[in-house]
Amino acid sequence: MKRHALRLSAACIACALPLTATAAQEPAQQQAQATEALRVFLDCQTFHCDFDHFRREIPYVNWMRDRQDAQLHILGTAQRTGGGGMEHTLTFIGLEQFAGRVDTLVYVSSNTDTQTEVRAGLVRTVTLGLIPYLAGTPIAERLRILYEAPAVAAPAGPVEDPWNLWVFTVRVGSNLNGESEWRYFSGNGSISANRTAEDLKLDFSISGRYSRDATDVPELDTTFVNEQQRYSFSGLAVWSIGDHWAAGIRASALKHTFVNQDLAVRAGPALEYNLYPYAESTRRQLTFQYRVGVAAFNYTEVTVFDKTSEVRPIHNAQVSVGIQQPWGDINASLDASQFLHDLERHRIDLFGGFTIRLFRGLNFHMFGGASRIKDQLFLSGAGLTPEERLLRTRQFETAFYYFANISFSYRFGSKFANVVNPRMGGGGGMIFFGF
Repeated sequence: MKRHALRLSAACIACALPLTATAAQEPAQQQAQATEALRVFLDCQTFHCDFDHFRREIPYVNWMRDRQDAQLHILGTAQRTGGGGMEHTLTFIGLEQFAGRVDTLVYVSSNTDTQTEVRAGLVRTVTLGLIPYLAGTPIAERLRILYEAPAVAAPAGPVEDPWNLWVFTVRVGSNLNGESEWRYFSGNGSISANRTAEDLKLDFSISGRYSRDATDVPELDTTFVNEQQRYSFSGLAVWSIGDHWAAGIRASALKHTFVNQDLAVRAGPALEYNLYPYAESTRRQLTFQYRVGVAAFNYTEVTVFDKTSEVRPIHNAQVSVGIQQPWGDINASLDASQFLHDLERHRIDLFGGFTIRLFRGLNFHMFGGASRIKDQLFLSGAGLTPEERLLRTRQFETAFYYFANISFSYRFGSKFANVVNPRMGGGGGMIFFGF
């Protein structure tokens, strides 16, 4: 199997590498229907593709609705970079006469790029990836490759970074709703700082949220008020140990009125092993992680265990799998935690989802989760009022939690998906407010 890889930075896409393939100037619809055009199936699994934009900008291929009708399958996956941008991996998988050929291009967008800039970068990257496949079709004689020199030459030697790879993000928001007998307000904010290098990753964040929900009940001459506060801090330091291992330290602090915690602090070391090299994480990963540490709690009210504060040792084991392949995708995790002072106090969480292409046009989708819960040390000894239970303003005792969603989707009809018509809605990347 032939494999080729090329990594493209956002700056390279924007200026130094405006390589594009152009076809003879014919009407888009006429070109799309030409039997000699390459048949392409675009499959973006972990990020949004503006399919309408791709069809407009690349009209010299036949965009197919189903993989079985294509000569080339473009599989798109993505993961967030340390700087807050996205690393988009586009894998070009040859089918029919191109079977056995796999090419990979990587486009990295910046955290300051607009949606239009990211979209343009993805189109340029797809265009580059199409060239070797178009060269094997009759349409090759109508292709031209252009090169535009950068306006300013790239500086020689290492580039000085005054921020030393640190990236900071500040967010503030609020929400206000109301009626004649109901009022709701919420405010939230967060600050994060991270530094991502090959050998060490640092990630810190502080966030807070306050909400107040007031409902008048004239029949009872009263107003029910529900106030919620949640403030948190998290910190992570991870050291790379080769292609498969990582070691780190985690710490967190939480104040949450819903779960009777005036302050909850957790800290401890962690070790992780990835069965596959981390370089393949956008396509597949199977990780095993173990954490051990200490948890300290201060409670707002006395708990059912007659505690206002306590310090407990705790450990946690997690198995996670993520696979994105032409036949579909799978993401799942199994997480188990346990207080070491009382082994009966534990929690097991299973979450997962997958999409499987059963056969032409028919897809099966499922996601869900289940939790066994026996670690609720925070439960208030005063119990809950009927209002708190009915309105769910406080967490109550439970032994389990579950949710599930199952669906099938089937598409049939024309195998071509070339024509773009955004009239009366339905355009890619557009948001409409209707009535």
